[in-house]
Amino acid sequence: MGTYRQIFYHIVFGTKHREPTINEEHESELYKYIWGILKNKKCKLYRINGMPDHIHIFCDLHPNINLSNLVKDVKVATNLWMKESGLFPEFIGWQEGYGAFTVSFKDKETIINYIKNQKEYHKTKTFKDEFKKLLAEHGIDFDENNIFNPTG
Repeated sequence: MGTYRQIFYHIVFGTKHREPTINEEHESELYKYIWGILKNKKCKLYRINGMPDHIHIFCDLHPNINLSNLVKDVKVATNLWMKESGLFPEFIGWQEGYGAFTVSFKDKETIINYIKNQKEYHKTKTFKDEFKKLLAEHGIDFDENNIFNPTG
C-alpha cells in the first residue's frame, strides 16, 4: 500500500518590527521565489499573498519535511534574496517566530479566498488584529502585550 496524506498549513509571518518593507511593485517576484523553494521541498503551494508587513502561505507539507525547518528555510533564503536582488531596499529581515495553523480539507477554499483577499481584508484590520484573531480561532493562548514574541 502506498502512503497517502494531506497536511495543509496556513503559515503567517511578518517583517522585522512589522515594518512595511515588502513593496507591492515586486511582491509577485517574492511570491514566485517562495513558490520555487516550496516546490524544491516537494510541498504544494495553494495560495500566497500578503501585505507590506507580512505574508500568508497556504501549502501542503510533504511528510519528509519538518514544518519549522521549512519556515526557517523560506525565511533564510528569502532574506538573502530580498537583500541581494535590490528589489526590496527597505527590507531588513523577518520577525522571529511565525504562526502555523492546520487546515481541514473542507476549509481549503475558504482559506484560499481569505489569502487571496488580503488587500481587501487589511483595509479595515491591522496585521496584529488579524494575527490575534487567527490565534483565538485556533484556540492558542497568547499574551496580548507580547503577541509577536511567542515564548513557546
